[in-house]
Amino acid sequence: MKVIVASKNPVKINATQLGFGQVFPNERFDIEGIAVPSGVSDQPMTNGETLQGAKNRAEQAKIEIPEAGFWVGIEGGIEETVEGMEAFAWVVILAKNQKGQSRTSTFFLPPKVRTLVLQGAELGHANDQVFEDHNSKQKGGAVGSLTNGLLGRTAYYEQAVILALIPFVKKEIY
Repeated sequence: MKVIVASKNPVKINATQLGFGQVFPNERFDIEGIAVPSGVSDQPMTNGETLQGAKNRAEQAKIEIPEAGFWVGIEGGIEETVEGMEAFAWVVILAKNQKGQSRTSTFFLPPKVRTLVLQGAELGHANDQVFEDHNSKQKGGAVGSLTNGLLGRTAYYEQAVILALIPFVKKEIY
């Protein structure tokens, strides 16, 4: 079955491949990434905007490749709270007549990264600057930098992909 990931980012494609493989171990999936617009800011700054970006990506992928079985939108975002700047991502998975969605766990960004983001930098660029990395958003991301590689972006997104697939596994109650 064809699964379209609404991004060319290898982290998002790999997280989808791993998540689908765990949830449906006896199925074979052809996972393909395509570039589609999120319809939101390059750096979503609220929970709602981040969720909307993931929905928009999945819906646009469904329009562009309607013959697939699943369409996956993954959008990373941040939100300023009284506790600090939280980072997270939303995963939205569509099928012909079903939808699942989940948000990753949340972590707080360090002050230097927060300052750069508030000055207009995307989280990935701010992370690269602070940690002297290059293109970290297609590798371990901020979560990887902050955990010394213990939790990379792929594993971080994979869990949310698995959780977003719950309605497809438990169809009788969704």
